[in-house]
Amino acid sequence: MKRRSLRTLALIGFFAVAGFAQQDAARPLSGKPPYRKAPTGYDKSPVLPGQQWRVHDGTRPHPRVVEPGTPSTAAQPGEPPSDAIVLFGGKDLSQWETEYRERRGQGQPRGPIEIRPASWTVADGYFEVVPGAGSLITKEKFGDVQLHLEFMTPTEPEGDSQWRANSGIIFMKRYEIQVLDSYNNPTYADGQAGAIYGQFPPLVNPVRKPGEWNFYDIVFEAPKFEGSKLVKPVHFTVFLNGVLLHNRQPAIGRMAHQVVGTYEPHDAEEPLMLQDHDVHVRFRNVWVRRLKGYDAR
Repeated sequence: MKRRSLRTLALIGFFAVAGFAQQDAARPLSGKPPYRKAPTGYDKSPVLPGQQWRVHDGTRPHPRVVEPGTPSTAAQPGEPPSDAIVLFGGKDLSQWETEYRERRGQGQPRGPIEIRPASWTVADGYFEVVPGAGSLITKEKFGDVQLHLEFMTPTEPEGDSQWRANSGIIFMKRYEIQVLDSYNNPTYADGQAGAIYGQFPPLVNPVRKPGEWNFYDIVFEAPKFEGSKLVKPVHFTVFLNGVLLHNRQPAIGRMAHQVVGTYEPHDAEEPLMLQDHDVHVRFRNVWVRRLKGYDAR
């Protein structure tokens, strides 16, 4: 029998493989894979250090189910998570009141605090500072929280440096994350938008142009006191427009201007404040979530 050439054998092999591949492509799937069951926990694994639970403990409490909400866009605010406390949903300031102090001449003490109805302007799904009306404070008091807040600065500046759309998110009426138009606006670093005011500048400056919405997401951990002694300082984790500004940064003390802030004992929960700094700033989509520890139901 005549010996076949290597070329002929190669062609035969190619067509054979192609035929098998075509048959495999036409062959239906053999069905669903078998349904597999796995343990939902273990009762003989080692105990986790510093905890009462074993590794993969089947009796450990499961986290609460929370619907996550939706992100905001430039044109429209998103929906908050299902367990959020909505402080402003676009309609009214029913969750707020005004802390007003009469402003007197230079060198004179400020007037006593008066609590009045919230009187900032509400329009078109946002609310806006009324200069001189007083700062807003929440009717409800909070400790550890996750806060979401969106702000917009005016397209026509009312000044420069600290007079350009200055406000502040002041937790427990003491610990401030600065609100400011920091778009091409030189000022001191620990006073620009995203700063822990008077203490730490933000790691970067991701502020959007005036007239565009900026999105804050802040985790605030309240201080802990034992009598007059501070045992745990405030910690801030701050994102602005999705960019990290502070990563669980301890605060030196309360907000202060031109001096070093200190801690003084106070209640475990206090109101949240939005500052009236005599200039216009708009806010929308403000909500908080109370933060609990692991295994809390």
